[in-house]
Amino acid sequence: MDRFQQMRVFVAVAEEQGFAAAARRLQTSPPAVTRSIAALEEDLGVPLLIRTTRSVRVTEPGRRYLEDARQILGAVQAADQTAAGINSAPRGHLGITAPMLFGRKFVMPGVVDYLNKYPETEVETLFVDRVVNLIEEGLDVGIRIGELPDSSLRAIRVGSVRWMVVASPDYLANSSEPESPEGLQAHTLIASSAGDFSLSWRFAGGIENKIRIKPRLMTTTNDSAIEATLQGFGIVRLLSYQVADEIKHGQLKRILQSFEPEPLPIHIVHREGKYASARIRAFIDLLAERLRSRLVEQS
Repeated sequence: MDRFQQMRVFVAVAEEQGFAAAARRLQTSPPAVTRSIAALEEDLGVPLLIRTTRSVRVTEPGRRYLEDARQILGAVQAADQTAAGINSAPRGHLGITAPMLFGRKFVMPGVVDYLNKYPETEVETLFVDRVVNLIEEGLDVGIRIGELPDSSLRAIRVGSVRWMVVASPDYLANSSEPESPEGLQAHTLIASSAGDFSLSWRFAGGIENKIRIKPRLMTTTNDSAIEATLQGFGIVRLLSYQVADEIKHGQLKRILQSFEPEPLPIHIVHREGKYASARIRAFIDLLAERLRSRLVEQS
């Protein structure tokens, strides 16, 4: 069997996490997909997939082969597009993930621009406050806030943000502003369990410089934490982009600024290498330009 076709089948099964779903994507039959994977594993002499009654997952050799196969197929696709003269016309489906508020504020405007610019594309977004595995969830592009662990993903740095402690002017009018992180323990504190949640707030001076907090209000979303802070209930710690508009309009005040830790990097990450498909390259280029211009004041 043609090795390129075997690679296409394997990539489809790995991304769809199932033989039937891969068959539908490739417009072929499940038995044909099964035969192709079996032949590929026999040729390579290693198992690429772990099959259970409920799911299909890649093995460690399968994960490495998946990345190599994507690059090879991407190079073939790029060559085909260049020869056909359609490299400037992205088309097809794109899956994107980002933190919830960041996605709404910064990514969605770029998605709309992308869809308007390239009418033959379609986009699916997953905006959640957790780290999403692009490979396991079949997504193409993600936004990561914070230092990146070692991985096979490609990354493009587009800016930075920082942790800020903020309160409303009304709250501070009725309570003396804390002069140090230790002073927070005498205040009403608000915390959100979304994203990088911790009951210890870190400040400048290293990982050991933490203040253990006891919030009076715990919420599951950053939106609700911001709303409670705007109503003057207490003090909250959030990332700069999450409260930038409220600070700009004087609704919230940044406090303990001299104690803020170092900024956190923001990266666009994606699964494909040098030969990423036209739809992914076009979106990354568009989003990177937008984020670099908008995030310059966030850190």
